[in-house]
Amino acid sequence: MSALSERPESPSIGIARPHEAAAAHVRGTALYTDDLVARTKDVLHAYPVQVPEAHAKVLAIRTEAAEAVPGVVRVLTAADVPGVNDSGVHHDEPLFPSEVMFFGHAVCWVLGETLEAARLGAAAVEVDTEALPSLVTVREAIAAGSFQGEPRVVARGDVDPAMAGSAHVFRGEFDFAGQEHFYLETQCALAHVDESDQVFVQSSTQHPSETQDIVAHVLGKHSHEVTVQSLRMGGGFGGKEWQPHGYAAVAALGATLTGRPVRLRLTRTQDMTMTGKRHGFHAEWSVGFDADGKLQALDVVLTADGGWSLDLSEPVLARALCHVDNAYWIPHVRAMGRIAKTNKTSQTAFRGFGGPQGMLVIEDILGRCAPLLGIDPTEMRRRNFYSEGQETPYGMPVRHPERIHRIWQQLLESGDAERRQAEIAAYNAKHAHSKRGLAITPVKFGISFNLTAFNQAGALVHVYKDGSVLINHGGTEMGQGLHTKMLQVAATALGVPPEKVRLAPTRTDKVPNTSATAASSGADLNGGAVKNACEQIRDRLLSVAAGKLGVPESDVRIVRGAARTPSGEEIGWDELVHAAYFDRVHLSAAGYYRTEGLSWDSATMSGTPFKYFAYGAALAEVEVDDFTGAYRTRRVDIVHDVGDSLSPLIDIGQIEGGFVQGMGWLTLEDLRWDESDRPTRGRLATQAASTYKLPSLSEMPEVFNVTLLTDAAEEGAVYGSKAVGEPPLMLAFAVREALRQAVEAFGEPGHSVDLASPATPEAVFWAIERAVTAAPAVEAAVPDLVGQP
Repeated sequence: MSALSERPESPSIGIARPHEAAAAHVRGTALYTDDLVARTKDVLHAYPVQVPEAHAKVLAIRTEAAEAVPGVVRVLTAADVPGVNDSGVHHDEPLFPSEVMFFGHAVCWVLGETLEAARLGAAAVEVDTEALPSLVTVREAIAAGSFQGEPRVVARGDVDPAMAGSAHVFRGEFDFAGQEHFYLETQCALAHVDESDQVFVQSSTQHPSETQDIVAHVLGKHSHEVTVQSLRMGGGFGGKEWQPHGYAAVAALGATLTGRPVRLRLTRTQDMTMTGKRHGFHAEWSVGFDADGKLQALDVVLTADGGWSLDLSEPVLARALCHVDNAYWIPHVRAMGRIAKTNKTSQTAFRGFGGPQGMLVIEDILGRCAPLLGIDPTEMRRRNFYSEGQETPYGMPVRHPERIHRIWQQLLESGDAERRQAEIAAYNAKHAHSKRGLAITPVKFGISFNLTAFNQAGALVHVYKDGSVLINHGGTEMGQGLHTKMLQVAATALGVPPEKVRLAPTRTDKVPNTSATAASSGADLNGGAVKNACEQIRDRLLSVAAGKLGVPESDVRIVRGAARTPSGEEIGWDELVHAAYFDRVHLSAAGYYRTEGLSWDSATMSGTPFKYFAYGAALAEVEVDDFTGAYRTRRVDIVHDVGDSLSPLIDIGQIEGGFVQGMGWLTLEDLRWDESDRPTRGRLATQAASTYKLPSLSEMPEVFNVTLLTDAAEEGAVYGSKAVGEPPLMLAFAVREALRQAVEAFGEPGHSVDLASPATPEAVFWAIERAVTAAPAVEAAVPDLVGQP
């Protein structure tokens, strides 16, 4: 095993430890960006002027009335920008736009002595507009030919002859919705300028370095004149990877122009109406199977709803195309992707980053086609799993495919699936108005940024004279436990107790040029960098210890807080560090890590974009009521591959949280925009917790069992671990497929159930209505499974 993956004696990793800030969260003492306002003097408050039109040209902005409002200090407009009036790297996101591109687009910002003064000032700003035609839905954009970015194709084999030669061919369409991040802490920033004109921005951002870049180019400054700190976030989920930059830039611009600190925090309604969501998709597909139900060919066109600007839509689409196979071998594939341009918020990163959308397509296909082929869905999925020696459609070898087979079998046995399936059949036979369903689905998710350059990280580690340790790394903490894992990695690499190690907030002047904490790569990348820095210091200390103990350096180990020899002689950590200082040994190190073995050609959509695949599977049981379509999740069993876990308690929490968030996307969270021709066209109708339903305790599985796969150490990853942030979200496909099984039970066997996504109780009700009236399918040459839009 490599030095990166090998675990030393008595490591601090692999131990179930609580989140490093859990007690502070519970006590309410953990500080977030907006909490810092009370500790800052003479703060001004920023408030947006939003235009209630889906698409319009801005003819004039009159600020005189706003400036006369008591407490209003200044109105920020495009004329105030000293640098580039743009908040995105594609230069398609004007910070102060001259064209309104979505309902609620902010065209200027008011600074006030109080938030109320800023609000009243914003209400007094007069904006003249000229209405322009708008596109609100993906289908409208497709019909109008409204696209942005470059279309991409992932292809293998020869699809057309393979489709023609398949024993069974089906085609269909599928529209599925996006998802609101609904982080508890909305977008916020606090900026001030010091006596040397250094701009300091506290931002709730997953990507401090990019926030730094955007703030600098808006202000016309260099990056070394801007420092960004991310103390911690109250949730992010990808919504704070790209979207915080403009808000930080507004705060920084205000601070630069007024000489006073500026605070910007969106209300919940502002956040929901102004920020991007998970991309909704439209899919049109044809699929071919052989006589045994094995996939032969897949031809699919994926259209992502990108909203008004490009944002991260291109890499999101690329990952969707790379995950349309999920865990299944498909000999012939043609997957084309494109990005629709609509008059909605600019859709952005969200946990899974396109992977869930791609996987949902193939899972929906298998769920819809299995009954038409007369094959049990569980068996149909198993028959199509990858095997050793096979590659993905983009040419990456699938390593360890045996793990998905092992997970599958373990889950069927531990979940007692055979017995429960019989019980469900008996229950369904006795109950006319409620039915149960049981389903199991797999996950194969690639880990790494699919832009190779982002797969690098830095760290800065200091050991002080008293033996205490301070670590800085480029990753951000949004509640996922990254800092906890980094504390354990540092303690393991140095051979000291975790109590010796403290972690500093993420800052761009400590670790530069960092990648976003995203793509589930936070622990892999930053863990490698922290380990590298700690090992540099440890190696210097080993030399000092060898001299003090009078033995060769190769005979010394630092473990459990002391340098020890095989014969039992030792020197304590604190004493060793003290001696090293007086020997003039450098006790600080900058660490660096880059993921090896990656290659990706975005033009041909081929190569090895991922370091490895994370595997998992979920077995879910639901019960559905036919009068209302309401359902409950009776039980969920999960077996998931996290390699050799760095921190089991953190990993299990991430699996549980990711699964529930995925269940919300697939079954509850229903984004609705006004598609009418009224003046409110394009308005987000679900802009509060009262209209946008999130999973709560009542939606949690009544029985919820999570097991980490054993004997699964990953070679070439930090201490043999695997990423855990995103893959569990897709385990929730099992709940959707269990709902499909329950709906099918209301009708005659052998019909295909078209289930909307999200499968809300209303959607389930109408699916039941269709199932009750549907006749068993008679297979045509090419059965048409086109569903309801």
